[in-house]
Amino acid sequence: MTAAPQPALARRLTLGGAIAIGLASMIGAGVFAAFAPAAAAAGDWLLLGLAIAAFVAFANASSTGQLAARYPESGGAYRYGRIRLGEWPGFLAGWGFVVGKTASCAAMALTAADYLVPTEWERPVAVASVVVLAGVNLLGITRTARAATVIVTVTLAVLALVIVAGLTLIGQRGGAVGFGMTTPGFEAGGAYGVLQSAGLLFFAFAGYARVATLGEEVREPARTIPRAIAISLGIVVAVYAAIGTTLLATLGAPALATSDAPLADVAASTGWNWAEPVVQVGAAIAALGALLALIAGIGRTSLAMARDRELPRPLAAVHPRSHVPYVAEISVAVAIIVLVLVADLRGAIGFSSFGVLVYYLVANLAAFTQPREDRRIPRALSVAGAIGCGVLVATLPLASILGGLAVFAIGAVVRLIARAARRRTGGHGGTDDREDTAGRPGAAPPE
Repeated sequence: MTAAPQPALARRLTLGGAIAIGLASMIGAGVFAAFAPAAAAAGDWLLLGLAIAAFVAFANASSTGQLAARYPESGGAYRYGRIRLGEWPGFLAGWGFVVGKTASCAAMALTAADYLVPTEWERPVAVASVVVLAGVNLLGITRTARAATVIVTVTLAVLALVIVAGLTLIGQRGGAVGFGMTTPGFEAGGAYGVLQSAGLLFFAFAGYARVATLGEEVREPARTIPRAIAISLGIVVAVYAAIGTTLLATLGAPALATSDAPLADVAASTGWNWAEPVVQVGAAIAALGALLALIAGIGRTSLAMARDRELPRPLAAVHPRSHVPYVAEISVAVAIIVLVLVADLRGAIGFSSFGVLVYYLVANLAAFTQPREDRRIPRALSVAGAIGCGVLVATLPLASILGGLAVFAIGAVVRLIARAARRRTGGHGGTDDREDTAGRPGAAPPE
């Protein structure tokens, strides 16, 4: 018996909402924390590392935008990899994203709570944050976009405060800046250090493709998604460049490298003691914004994988009124809460970084295979993005690489067992989705 078709997701997300979700995905807690370890790696060459990270992000975002214009469906690189490259590349991209980013969500929830409350209250507050943000997502994509807009506005205001504080500090010093300041025993890592800083800063950019995972809910997707990705990434590059310059100019690379809260240190250096807690709260809000967007993205990727029976079929359920994948959203929230309660993943999610780079590698390779009529960018840019992902993987700590490989190996074994079980019971064992025309359920119609 054929199951009744599920309601489709509704195209309700406008350009402004898509940009807000893209910004919320990128401007997370990373901007408050990533510059210190990046400075420890690159020293005064921090801005070069930032430029490399921005270029890799631009190449990846360009490939993603091109794919999203042709395949405006839920799932992002999972869907693109499955259609353009085959089932296995698509599955690995989706599996790495869902598993890795679920762990990242737990880390973000704990990080936000760490900024807001004493240690003994961290886990209860983190759980409450997940419940509230999942509830917002369950109300519909437009509510998610509105919440993201509020969060992004507050976060950008806090970052602007830090920049103003930095300019004030430079004025107090009579124009002297911290570039080139040295500390005995402080050495950056040369060319490798610059690449390592790029790898660290790249993950402060990661999130620009979140709107692509929501592609099935965007109005005029062929036009809106590439524009939303480009605009949100452009804004973030400008903001990060301003923040990086401010930190180097005020603190100097040695002090920045050893700071636990560099943005708060800039505010404190001006004598604005009232600004320190403001920056702390801003970091928490930024983490919650990224968490909001990630829950939505993981839910849509889980929906896409469930439609193809790569994940349990009930995850494909769509609420008939709110038009959200409510079973997937609730399942993601429950998984995050369990992780928050049983483990502190803030220092042990290197495999998430590995998974993100594999995810974007698949997107670049999928974009490279698109025919001329679907191309919006030169193939060379997709090649550059793929190479950039490979180089940044090589800069990850060995433990992160091994952890990532273990996660993908587990996913491959689970998939093989599930396919074998379906074959034994006469179920569908999977199909090859590579195609040039829309002919499968849920496929994007020809443009």
